[in-house]
Amino acid sequence: MKERVPTYEVITFGCQMNDHDSEVMAGMLESLGYEPAASTDEADVILVNTCCVRETAENKIYGLLGRLAHLKDKKGDLIIGITGCMTQRPEVARKIKNRFPQVDLILGTHNLHRLPELLLQARECRKRVIEVWEQAGEIVENLPIRRASKVKAWVNITYGCNNFCTYCIVPYVRGRERSRRPEDILNEVRQLVQEGYREVTLLGQNVNSYGKDLPQPTSFARLLAKVDQVPGLWRIRFTTSHPRDFIQELIDTIARCPHVCEHIHLPVQAGSNRILKLMNRGYNREYYLDLVERIRRAIPGVAITTDIMVGFPGETEEDFADTMDLVERVRFDGAFTFVYNPRPGTPAARLPEQVPDKVKSERIQKLIERQNEITLAHNQALVGRVEQILVEGESKTNPAMLSGRTRTNRLVIFPGPRDLIGQLVNVTVTGARLTHLEGQLPATV
Repeated sequence: MKERVPTYEVITFGCQMNDHDSEVMAGMLESLGYEPAASTDEADVILVNTCCVRETAENKIYGLLGRLAHLKDKKGDLIIGITGCMTQRPEVARKIKNRFPQVDLILGTHNLHRLPELLLQARECRKRVIEVWEQAGEIVENLPIRRASKVKAWVNITYGCNNFCTYCIVPYVRGRERSRRPEDILNEVRQLVQEGYREVTLLGQNVNSYGKDLPQPTSFARLLAKVDQVPGLWRIRFTTSHPRDFIQELIDTIARCPHVCEHIHLPVQAGSNRILKLMNRGYNREYYLDLVERIRRAIPGVAITTDIMVGFPGETEEDFADTMDLVERVRFDGAFTFVYNPRPGTPAARLPEQVPDKVKSERIQKLIERQNEITLAHNQALVGRVEQILVEGESKTNPAMLSGRTRTNRLVIFPGPRDLIGQLVNVTVTGARLTHLEGQLPATV
């Protein structure tokens, strides 16, 4: 009789960095002989990759752990592991340890590469394994990876963050900035191209500060120019950019590199100079507006998206009005908007004048409503135009349709044959929604 193959599921919360970490965890599990489970109930190993940037994410994770605990009560040989940013906070790791005895494995962000050994301990010794490193060690290269897409891929270029924005927990759970060597990044990109990948997204908490910590310091602009020269690569994206480090050299490099897409995610967070200073963002609104103008002047047709927070401690109606004014001036192509909530251990959590929830709710609704109007107007302006699309696969909302993205990162859904997946095609935009564009392939004679 054929031996049953063990199965796994990785459940991911949070940012693109977590998405990429989950791909690495999946790769390590498959190198141990595991296969993806058909459903959560059927998995032999369930790993939860956590986020602690916002309280809502933490609450969802605690709820999930509760449900998984019930599943383990029914299925005693199930192994439950938890990792990611939440476990890197000692008080949270202790809470999980005490509140969820069904969790077999707790590891942090700095020792993810130790997953195979720790999982083996938990499985064979049938005892709880907890290993969370306080500090990151050397970057571990060449870990196995199971990528979610066959067309586009994440490529980490830095780990950690040195910015210490007063509201943000990331530097405390991801550690200080560490850059990968340019040759390791380029080798990974070349290998991806050989495997048939058409697009890479260079990934870091702040890609713009890449290379400053290397023995031979370099810059993100120089790395970007080298990646642009990799034969066979069609598209390059990057995220996230800190406005403070978005220097003119980088703008000029993007403008002259044909494979770098015309989309820049540039988190502003607030439009009030007083709030930006309290946030420790390192720039003011005048600098940001000038930066946007220089980017648009150098890169025609560029799409600029952003992150905006409302309700930071001490935010007045005047401060919020400054944010709304900046939104009107820039007219972002899209924005991730969210309400401030205190993260224990960050300086902002100790600030006086915490904004009442009712006020935060009113402000975020006003911001979302206006930004949605602007985003829809940008999308409607594209109706009738022909856009080059990299076809990524079937539409998640309608498998009968294909989906792909413009160079400016707009999602386009259109009918077409499956053999177009992984190809560049020209699509006429026929309709515009808030979240996506609708399109048609050119008629064939």
